[in-house]
Amino acid sequence: MFALAIALLVIACGGGGGSYSSGSSASTATSPAAAPIVKTATKTVAGTSQTILVDGKGLSLYYFAPDSQGKVTCVGPCAKAWPPLRLEAGTSQPAAGPGVTGKLGTIPNPEGGTQVTYNGWPLYYYAMDKDSGDTYGQGVGGKWFVVSPNLAPGTSPTAGGGY
Repeated sequence: MFALAIALLVIACGGGGGSYSSGSSASTATSPAAAPIVKTATKTVAGTSQTILVDGKGLSLYYFAPDSQGKVTCVGPCAKAWPPLRLEAGTSQPAAGPGVTGKLGTIPNPEGGTQVTYNGWPLYYYAMDKDSGDTYGQGVGGKWFVVSPNLAPGTSPTAGGGY
């Protein structure tokens, strides 16, 4: 049943990506939103222990190979399965946590809001990942990969850009 659910998500997305709000997008004048934290964690990815980027809650972050030009290409149904890591209203930049050696930045998301990037790659979650140890999105459709701290701008997974 789980495999069927993944297959349906891949088909609905065209192997695509998505957007994920790491929390409420509302902010108040008295309570500024916290910047999303990107840090590293060691997880089992495809049977191997690897250091990858995660959010402040430990959820795995992914990149989408078609985004190699630094543009968000995962929209619509794709964004349901692959939610983007977005900035909260009232924040201007993401925060680098332990182990982050690359450049965090932002890019406008075509469906609204601001998406966090790592070395120019837009960052996403995978909707099937529910716990901090999950890396179910690794390799999905041959286009989705967990983010290695050494992911270089514009690289492809076959060129050593990811795992």
